[in-house]
Amino acid sequence: MSEKSSNHHSWGAAAATGVGSMPGGDAREAAKTVTGSLEALPYLPELPARGPGADMIGRTAGMLVELYAHVEPSGWRISDRPGRDTRRARSWLGEDLDALEEYTQGHRGALKVSAVGPWTLAAALELRGGEAALSDPGACRDLTASLAEGLRTHLAEVRRRVPGAEVVLQLDEPSLTAVLAGSVRSASGYRTHPAVDRAVVEGALRDLVTAAQAPVVVHSCAPSVPFRLLRRAGVAGVSFDFSLLTESEEEAIGEAVEGGTALFIGAVPGVDGPLSDPAGSVRGVRTLWRRLGLSPGTLAESVVITPSCGLAGASPAYARTALAHCVRAARSLADNPE
Repeated sequence: MSEKSSNHHSWGAAAATGVGSMPGGDAREAAKTVTGSLEALPYLPELPARGPGADMIGRTAGMLVELYAHVEPSGWRISDRPGRDTRRARSWLGEDLDALEEYTQGHRGALKVSAVGPWTLAAALELRGGEAALSDPGACRDLTASLAEGLRTHLAEVRRRVPGAEVVLQLDEPSLTAVLAGSVRSASGYRTHPAVDRAVVEGALRDLVTAAQAPVVVHSCAPSVPFRLLRRAGVAGVSFDFSLLTESEEEAIGEAVEGGTALFIGAVPGVDGPLSDPAGSVRGVRTLWRRLGLSPGTLAESVVITPSCGLAGASPAYARTALAHCVRAARSLADNPE
């Protein structure tokens, strides 16, 4: 990664970004908002309100290579060949890329794209019999390989459209903790899938980090994010909901910062509501830094401020406000790290 001042991340110090989803169904409007608000780390928005195929599982299923999926009443199911749902997912992604390309003319620097990670995908995608792919280790391996190939193609396409971009890949893994804990429910709902071995989970994530040839950030807005496992898998950053952090994770966070892992801290509410002053939104982050005995000077370099989760459930006006608020909150960390 390029050296920017004293900072080893391509997005520079005191950056802010979004998590992924935005309200509404207008790709150009979303791209305009995101690129207009976030100069250091704009991203390709997701617009799930458009329906199946624009949701995160369907969108990522559309990126898979030699694996296809269609919508069943119970969710997304793997199919033999591409059908209407695959075409729709790909067409919306194309529309989103067109809009992003239009609003990132001349952009140089970091640009974030996201896809669902292999474990959340395995927990969500059904095999032909209706059980999750997670139930079959062979299916999990095939899914990871197909996703790695699909993401290589997707990232190449983004680089072609935005030649100045230093692409950052975000893998959305909200089910990761449940996969590790063995708490993902079976199709019947009466039992849970056995926990997947930690080394297997880590290995699949490492395969994607290798395939991406770009910094990878893993996002989860679930409690108990496995910071150490993610660092061992080689991620450049971990994105999480700050309000869910417990004392038991603090030591792992301190280690992550000292090891150069970026923290994408979800510190601004993702749904409409009153916002405190920007400095107030990150007060807890400063306090955490002090408690961990970390140097205040590393704060702005280690941290990217984001909303607590995607903004799909917010009003368009609030979504814009929240992104602008994240930018100001990040700046306040740089200006007054103490």
